Amino acid sequence: MVAWCYYYASLQKANRLTTERLDLNKDGFVIRNQAGVVIFKMAFSSVNFRSGTLDLDSCSKEGQILTCETWSQHWPIVLKGQQTPKPFITGDIRYNHQAFGGILERYWLSSNATAIKINNSVPFHLGWDETNRTLWFQARYDDSPYRPDPGKPHHVTLSYRVCVGLDVTSIHKYMVRRYFNKPNKIPSEVVFSQPMWSTRALEEVNQEFILKYASDIQKNGFNCSHLELYDRFTSGYGDFELDPIKFPNASAMFQKLREDGFQVTLWTHPFVNYNSVNFGVGVERGLFVRVPDSQLPALVRWWNGIAGILDFTNPEARDWYALNLRTLKNKYGVASFMFDAGETSYLPQQFSTFVPLQDPSTFTRRYTEMAIPFNDRAELRSGYQSQNISCFFRIIDRDSLWGYTLGLKSIIPTVLTISILGYQFVLPDIIGGNAYSNLTGHPDRELYIRWLELSAFMPAMQFSLPPWHYDDEVVKIAKKFIALHKSLVAPRVLELAGEVLYTGDPIIRPLWWIATDDEAAYKIDSQFLIGNDLLVAPVLEPGKQERDIYLPAGRWRSYKGEYFDKGPIYLTDYPVDLDEVAYFVWSG
Repeated sequence: MVAWCYYYASLQKANRLTTERLDLNKDGFVIRNQAGVVIFKMAFSSVNFRSGTLDLDSCSKEGQILTCETWSQHWPIVLKGQQTPKPFITGDIRYNHQAFGGILERYWLSSNATAIKINNSVPFHLGWDETNRTLWFQARYDDSPYRPDPGKPHHVTLSYRVCVGLDVTSIHKYMVRRYFNKPNKIPSEVVFSQPMWSTRALEEVNQEFILKYASDIQKNGFNCSHLELYDRFTSGYGDFELDPIKFPNASAMFQKLREDGFQVTLWTHPFVNYNSVNFGVGVERGLFVRVPDSQLPALVRWWNGIAGILDFTNPEARDWYALNLRTLKNKYGVASFMFDAGETSYLPQQFSTFVPLQDPSTFTRRYTEMAIPFNDRAELRSGYQSQNISCFFRIIDRDSLWGYTLGLKSIIPTVLTISILGYQFVLPDIIGGNAYSNLTGHPDRELYIRWLELSAFMPAMQFSLPPWHYDDEVVKIAKKFIALHKSLVAPRVLELAGEVLYTGDPIIRPLWWIATDDEAAYKIDSQFLIGNDLLVAPVLEPGKQERDIYLPAGRWRSYKGEYFDKGPIYLTDYPVDLDEVAYFVWSG
């Protein structure tokens, strides 16, 4: 174990934590803040072999940096349930609710102003035990998808940084500036201000249906940042040409869409199904992730069949994939692409790549890099050390449910988490969720409306099932909130987006961001801030036209013109009609 411990004094000045603040013994250590309060504890534990206590003779001190070596660690931090340490790699939580998620970073932040950053070189596994109130951080290569560097001795080191600050917001600001990538540009401004429309909800994806869909968008008086052709437009998965049966005159269709003012993006993915015309090309040219010690492609199962998965560590595979995307772009005037999947969990259990992957999540990073040439309107759903890729990052598909399990209530916690991990250009999933994809009919009308209202306060909005599939009132509400998004939300988001390039600070923020000493603010998961001065409290419960709202200390003006300046304050059963979202502007 190698530990670098930092004490954060201010955003401008950070000093290494002196070993005098370290209470070190054979069983672990504690870290105290400047007031002498214990803010971090670590206990050593044996997993493979050797004693579970630290051999202090193995520690060396250079200046005020303490370096020790051992084989495994347990970190006593509380989480729910129990899980033995498992690989901390990107995964598709829609198909495996126990996965860690498609957007992942080795970073933890605590309300006691402590942050933890696991070093990139660590074969990192995470586990927890609620009963013993411990979080397990483990480094290992045995029974693991991580691989040691063949050029170095096989030596397992769990290295990490523990950073302590005056408050949770300031320590996070410090960590982001020091350790996180930053985007290098702002994506297309029109996507922030006008909704995108996806064909996911269409009964059929073909030339006739797409042209009618575009016509209906305009006929019903809606605007559009771009139209996304999602799935089912090629003959096979892995093909890079539109199905000639579904699209007898694709060039004319794209020309018509452009004439009507539609930019078009296409759905893409890293898979080439075994029955695709390009599967043989991939095998012959060695473009796929392979079976270990073999030139054979390692077949994988994804939601659309059995496929080879492109090896994005291979320059030839990257060039081939990029060439096909550019050809589509140039042939049809396509604006950009929606890059689906990319999670490490889609790799086979045993695999080989052109450049060996010590950290399997590096595959996700290599895949996200394919979006860089198209980043103005590109969309990604996975990310690992990918914050510098200036694209919209879409949260994983949601179900058309009210609850926390991939339902409406899950959106705010997910967006807040992704934002803290440094991904600020967040695109929530399509309005209403994916009920139609499960053949269960349209989302509940009330759920659709509340989903729409929440999306209006996110960085970008995405429709698929159109409002006119319900009734005139839903159309009216949709137009109201699209207009509110454009006039109120988008200008503020774009202003904050410009700051992100330099600071990495979240656009969508938790309430504790401005109330670090307010314990109640840490527990709020149904409200959020846009910047520091716009607080949003959407209704997320069925049958409700009121909700409880928490306002941190300060003077707030409601969207109704009321002033609240005795904060912090709970507003109990605050009335919110079906066509309203409660929001409050900081007034000093």
